[in-house]
Amino acid sequence: MLKAVILIGGPQKGTRFRPLSFEVPKPLFPVAGVPMLQHHIEACAKVPGMKEIILIGFYQPNDALSRYLSSAQQEFKILVRYLQEFAPLGTGGGLYHFRDQILSGGPSAFFLMNADVCSEFPLLEMLRFHRDHGDVHCAVVLATTANRKQSLNYGCIVESQKTHEVLHFVEKPATFVSDIINCGIYLFTPEIFTHIGMVFQRNQEEKRKEDQLWSRQRAEVIHLEQDVFTSLAGQQQLYVYKTQGFWSQIKSAGSAIYASRLYLNQYLQTHPERLVSSQEGGCTVNGPLLCTEQHCWMGQYNWKVGTSGGDTQ
Repeated sequence: MLKAVILIGGPQKGTRFRPLSFEVPKPLFPVAGVPMLQHHIEACAKVPGMKEIILIGFYQPNDALSRYLSSAQQEFKILVRYLQEFAPLGTGGGLYHFRDQILSGGPSAFFLMNADVCSEFPLLEMLRFHRDHGDVHCAVVLATTANRKQSLNYGCIVESQKTHEVLHFVEKPATFVSDIINCGIYLFTPEIFTHIGMVFQRNQEEKRKEDQLWSRQRAEVIHLEQDVFTSLAGQQQLYVYKTQGFWSQIKSAGSAIYASRLYLNQYLQTHPERLVSSQEGGCTVNGPLLCTEQHCWMGQYNWKVGTSGGDTQ
């Protein structure tokens, strides 16, 4: 049995996405014709043995999110539900706070992914990689490569060329460490909660002299990248799977356009029915094009208009 957890953030995050996120929560903003979040859910729903998808964030429950969760459950025939954090708890804090719900039913493993990434989501490949590397309790990080300058904006990974173990992990280093970067998509077993729990206990110990309520809230703020991965690296507990497919972050309106282009190119193989095709006597479409009542998305930036014979860039 498998589960998936998607971290969707909240209204205090994603400020670079404004003003687009004023009217619709960022995870529901359309990318390649569907809500950003749907690409994640669709990929998870295709994994054999996937029983539940849990969204974690600190958005207040709202009609738009509720309607989308209901429609996603019907479309993909899988349980999808939202768990609201009482405050922003970091990539590991929300996970630990809702650990009982994640572990309910006894999943053997679960995926964790950030909502603001665009990817082919090679989840089946990650499962096979996990089976073949390390012990049954190890964790897997999806990674890709970047140039030296770009790598400074991401978590950087030094791997063993022979075993693919993560030997060293640095979040957004000040100087170049590695061209292998963290994609924000992970495969964990329940053992990860032991490691997060150790961080929580350490945080509590450090804050024990402070106000009790404030101390607990501070202790629950845990970042997987800085607090957990750095200690797991080099301990045969963390491995890296490097994707050969596309990947990008979606942090701004401009990056959403780029992500749409990547997904539209993928639609040529996965969802050709979503794309506009050439019509006799009308437009000749070169490259993937998707249109809804409100928007059009282009995978390539030129098409030929058959009636005028002109090219539009």
